[in-house]
Amino acid sequence: MTVDSPPPAVQRLPGRPRADQTTPGARARVLTTADRLFYDEGIRVVGVDRLIAEASVTKATFYKHFGAKDTLVLEYLGIRHDRAVTEMEALVASTGGGRAAVLAFVDGTVAQLQSPRFRGSAFANAAAEFSDPTHPVRAAVSEHQEWLTDTLVDLFKDAGSPMPGDAADDFLLAFDGALVGAYCGDAIAASAALRRTAERLLAA
Repeated sequence: MTVDSPPPAVQRLPGRPRADQTTPGARARVLTTADRLFYDEGIRVVGVDRLIAEASVTKATFYKHFGAKDTLVLEYLGIRHDRAVTEMEALVASTGGGRAAVLAFVDGTVAQLQSPRFRGSAFANAAAEFSDPTHPVRAAVSEHQEWLTDTLVDLFKDAGSPMPGDAADDFLLAFDGALVGAYCGDAIAASAALRRTAERLLAA
């Protein structure tokens, strides 16, 4: 992605601010609580009553802001998406894009993989919990993946790759595999494999 890339593909629900904007009061507490619980424990296992209790809001307040749990799930994924967009924009701006941006993205990913709180990809985890491919949650996941693919194509194109689309696809497969491998197995091995893939693709 470049700094003048189009807005995020995931559609924001009415009234939802970007991740870099503040959300005051009860709504913010619900979103913060959902972000923590959905990622740490899973979406299906966390019920509305628990969200309400841990966010210290009333049931009426919850339904006033979100209407249904699925709406909150979309908000959660949207905020995660916006956060990724903001971080990528900052990374591209600080590195100038291209090869340096790809390597910086790998560095940031490796740091996440080795974090004690790492629990895999929030988007892959959500997709695993919503089996219906037509569900809005699956659409949000797909749109995030499309954004990431397009971003990587731009980065590899800027890095001088002769086939940036193929490079982006290969890197994304390695990236997704590293997220799973680090969570389910050896984070150090997954990190090393991701670095090797990035270096190989950049050298092509």
